[in-house]
Amino acid sequence: MLFENKKVINSKLLLIISFLLAVLWSSAIVAGESSDDNEIYRDQIEAISQEISELSQSLHGIEGEHLYVTQFSIFNKNKELRAILARTMKKRTLPEQELIDLVTQQQRYTLDAEEYLIGRLSELNKDFDAAADESKLLLLKDYKEVQDHLGWVYEARITNFKWLEQLNVKDEVGKLRLRDTIENQLRLASSATDYYSNQVSHASFQLLNEQDSEQAKQQLHDIIIDKRLLVESEGLRYLVTIADSLGIKTAIYKKQLFEVSGNITHEIFEGQVLLEILAHWSEQALEWLVEQAPRQLFKLGVFFIVLLITRSAVKVVRKIVAKAVKNQKLKLSHLMQHFFVSVSGNAVWVVGILVGLSQLGLNLAPILTGFGVAGVIVGFALQDTLSNFASGMMLLIYRPFDVGDFVFAGGVDGKVSHMSLVSTTIRTFDNQVIIVPNGKIWGDVIKNVTHEKSRRVDMVFGIGYGDDLNHAETVLNDIVCSHPAVHTTPEPIVKVQTLNTSSVDFIVRPWVDTGDYWDVYWDITKQVKLRFDQEGISIPFPQQDIHIHTVTE
Repeated sequence: MLFENKKVINSKLLLIISFLLAVLWSSAIVAGESSDDNEIYRDQIEAISQEISELSQSLHGIEGEHLYVTQFSIFNKNKELRAILARTMKKRTLPEQELIDLVTQQQRYTLDAEEYLIGRLSELNKDFDAAADESKLLLLKDYKEVQDHLGWVYEARITNFKWLEQLNVKDEVGKLRLRDTIENQLRLASSATDYYSNQVSHASFQLLNEQDSEQAKQQLHDIIIDKRLLVESEGLRYLVTIADSLGIKTAIYKKQLFEVSGNITHEIFEGQVLLEILAHWSEQALEWLVEQAPRQLFKLGVFFIVLLITRSAVKVVRKIVAKAVKNQKLKLSHLMQHFFVSVSGNAVWVVGILVGLSQLGLNLAPILTGFGVAGVIVGFALQDTLSNFASGMMLLIYRPFDVGDFVFAGGVDGKVSHMSLVSTTIRTFDNQVIIVPNGKIWGDVIKNVTHEKSRRVDMVFGIGYGDDLNHAETVLNDIVCSHPAVHTTPEPIVKVQTLNTSSVDFIVRPWVDTGDYWDVYWDITKQVKLRFDQEGISIPFPQQDIHIHTVTE
């Protein structure tokens, strides 16, 4: 039974201690004729008994914290007494009957100590429920200390039975009572652990619903609940160890400790514990299937329907955007058009997937936060790629060239066959395909050969110093103006440019459509050679005259 108040506790404890001292004192006197070892142990017992007696006398007239300190001092002194008794049992330095009396007295003491400690735990539980959160941490410290003492008492009771068996004394009734007590304490500790475990699982949800002004109090409350769960689970673990020594089945409690703490110990691999865990998980899985499977299947069906709708929406949006960006009034490059079409389709996909995930019940806030963090990490890892991407955006905005243009860019010349935000594909005039990073193109000189509709063909032709200059100029003008691809406006230019070392050079500069550039260049060059031959106009070429002089003697 539990003590109802402190006066009852003090009176009963005082009687127990007085009786214990009387037995110890009488035992010491009766064995006075023993050996020197007996005298040493008796002197030690007498000294500790005297200390216990003095502490017991001091219980009168004190209360509160001093009362509990004194009581636990008496408790610790009895631990010292039991240590001496353990050595005595090992060496059998005292008579057997005297040892039986001492162990029997310890049985009575541990029973009364157990009753006292359980009563103290009950008092602390009431104080804990009534106290403010600021005081509960101190109460938990006292609760843990009392709980540890109670665990020691249970171990002491088991030790008492072992000592009696060594002295050929059987106490089956006492063992049964101890088993019943441990089983009852296991159930209580299991219930308390389960209760505070549920409290902890709901703590984060409650904190989200609290206002900012109340969050500090809620956080303190959550800390207290965490501490209380730790204390209760440690008490349950200690009781499980004691129960194992008594042969009590503890698989269900070990499973509970594993679920609460998540710590994998050697006890988890015991066959019965594993069966309990697997059975519990199987029950939970079956309950989930019965309760949640139809709902989850419906959500999954909605998710796939959303994806199908999104797929159709992507096609429609891309067609609309593609038609809009091809408007001649906008004058968008092919890269810009492809960019808008691609971005619009991808944006619809992202929105559709997020909507589908929300239908599955997923919280999108952590996912979006994760994307943000991942974006930062990827940004550091792909700096060069992002640099090319930024250059691609600049090419997209300023449009120095477009697909189909002939360019000199990034050290490569040829026709632009494909453009993306990361790289540009150029097909050279000899049909090689070269992929150039946009960062290299934007960071270098870009020459777009076909950007303008018309181009000027620059050519130089030389005649000999002995040829008729005016006649040659007339022939050149006739050749250029008679070509059907040469523009009349602006007028072609045919002028004497340089009096070279071996020729008089004419510049010939007609304007043509960009697509006709090379045809005009090659046609006029051919016609100049044919007409100069017909008109007797020479085309100087480098030559060297060698004069040989023969020296005769």
